[in-house]
Amino acid sequence: MTTFPLLAVLLPFVAAFAGLLLSRRPHRTGRTLTKQSADRRANTRAAWIAIIPTTASTALAAWLAWGHGFAFLTGDGTTPATATGRTYGTLTTGGLPISLTLQADDLSAILGVLVTLVALAVQVYSVGYLADDPRYPSYSAFISLFTSAMLLVVYAGDLLVLYVGWEVMGLCSYLLIGHWWEDRSNSRAAVKAFLVTRLGDVGFLFGIFVLGMGAGSFRIADVLAKVPGMSTGTLVTATLLLLAGVAGKSAQVPLHTWLPDAMAGPTPISALIHAATMVAAGIFIVARLFPAFRAAPPTMDVLAVLAALGMLGAALAALAQDDLKRVLAYSTVSQLAYMAGGLAAGSDTAAIFHLLTHGAFKALLFLCAGAVIHHVGSNLMTQMGGLRRELPVTFTAMTIGLAALMGLPPASGFFSKDAILAAMDDAVATGTLTDAAALLLYGCALATVAVTGAYATRAWLRTFFGEARVVALPEPEPGTAHVVDVTEAPRTMLVPVVLLAAPALLLGLAGGLHVDLGVATAGVVLALLGAGAVYVFWRMDPLADPARLLGPLRTPCEQAFYVDHAYSALFVRPVLVLARLVVRTDDAVVDGAVRGSGRSARGLAGVLRLAQNGNVQLYVSGLLAGVLLIAVGAVVLT
Repeated sequence: MTTFPLLAVLLPFVAAFAGLLLSRRPHRTGRTLTKQSADRRANTRAAWIAIIPTTASTALAAWLAWGHGFAFLTGDGTTPATATGRTYGTLTTGGLPISLTLQADDLSAILGVLVTLVALAVQVYSVGYLADDPRYPSYSAFISLFTSAMLLVVYAGDLLVLYVGWEVMGLCSYLLIGHWWEDRSNSRAAVKAFLVTRLGDVGFLFGIFVLGMGAGSFRIADVLAKVPGMSTGTLVTATLLLLAGVAGKSAQVPLHTWLPDAMAGPTPISALIHAATMVAAGIFIVARLFPAFRAAPPTMDVLAVLAALGMLGAALAALAQDDLKRVLAYSTVSQLAYMAGGLAAGSDTAAIFHLLTHGAFKALLFLCAGAVIHHVGSNLMTQMGGLRRELPVTFTAMTIGLAALMGLPPASGFFSKDAILAAMDDAVATGTLTDAAALLLYGCALATVAVTGAYATRAWLRTFFGEARVVALPEPEPGTAHVVDVTEAPRTMLVPVVLLAAPALLLGLAGGLHVDLGVATAGVVLALLGAGAVYVFWRMDPLADPARLLGPLRTPCEQAFYVDHAYSALFVRPVLVLARLVVRTDDAVVDGAVRGSGRSARGLAGVLRLAQNGNVQLYVSGLLAGVLLIAVGAVVLT
């Protein structure tokens, strides 16, 4: 059992390379296959190569969680002294050694189950969603590599080993977002995600160095053991640097702008990377190193302010979007900010509990959105409506997911969101944060509950109710959603949806029925008030967008408060101007100097060539003139 973490990481890693190398191997059947038939066979092989190892990793993760997992949720949130795993060697460096340790404790065991289950659901779902995609083998292989990298982050016992998985995960995100690279917007979204997250990772790496040097070791257990003896300055510096990487990976203010654009990738990737696993990595890191963050009060205040701004701002942005996937994307930013707020309030248990339930219901919502887009052929809610009769299974599953998102009982989100709100309430009372930060965090959280109820209800009504606006469209170009003429999606897409609906509805019971009645009642009432306001506006005119209730704030919310425009004006355009200046300088000065020296050499050679024209008389005349000059000089000087 000590090798289970290693096997769980290696199986999808091997599957990734096998999928890339073996899925398109020559298949000898005695007859020539058409390209379409060959692609179909390659896709089938790639699917089996990806699904079987992921299933095995899921079984290993579940086995590890059997003795560890829910102890984190039902206990005090501390990591036990013993963990399942082993060290596979040590890399000596010029400074601190790197320990190649993989282990599963209470926290990592339960996160391993989330990662593998969502990855398996996405792999199965993608078989139907990308059935005719000629690049499906590379797509499934990159999902396997991503799964392996995320499991490495979860099970790593050393900060630098964790960082390897952290960066590989970012590379896979770039490759998967840009899967349909023929569309320029997709390739730009992939580059944007890569650059923004890398910007945060610079601070993350330096934070690892500061924390490791302060502890004298990069082993996570040693670092946490040395936290009480570290200076406050070291802890604040290290945790603030780590927070940069957390903000990038978990799409938190101010590095959140990449996530909505990343919806350009295939919908299953949105479910895998940008709802349940990759974006959860930043929250996991704070929970993993929570004693270090808790010992740095200024960092906790910064985290609280960023969480407050992110949760309310992203929720308002979601309320004004017409693209269904962008609604869910901004919802993800908002819900991750809830988790960050729970951590800032001092409860890593509540934050991880919400991370788990969110992983279930948000993956469900994205897969349901994929089924809707697969049926309609568009991401826009203006082209949807009345789909509850045509897509009954998807309608039921998405209703469960949206109820969990709103925090309505008995869905899972009700219990986890109540735990976070209760932690924020305690932070206001006990003063674990500064008064201003605690009040800002709690106030924004309560306001976000109402806005969440509003945008979830708006998406539900505009997608499944009202008049049907589905128009039969021609087969789209490669890189866009497929249009099908059936009432429901293929079975490979529906089975993961149905299976994810169960944890989205029931996973909240895993943490025990510990509900703060007052806080829970306030949360439900606020969510219903937001939902009721949207319903009233929708009933007035079912064909109009209920987002009009925002009034003059609608356009700023739709543009996500112009943060992208500000970044473009402050950073992108100056960099482009500087780049053009460098190009012109290089062309006019550097290359100009090279070209000028060439022209000078050619001019001088032309002058010398005049004396070397092959005229013998000229040579003799020059010789005699030289002799004469020498003779005259000799006479004069003597």
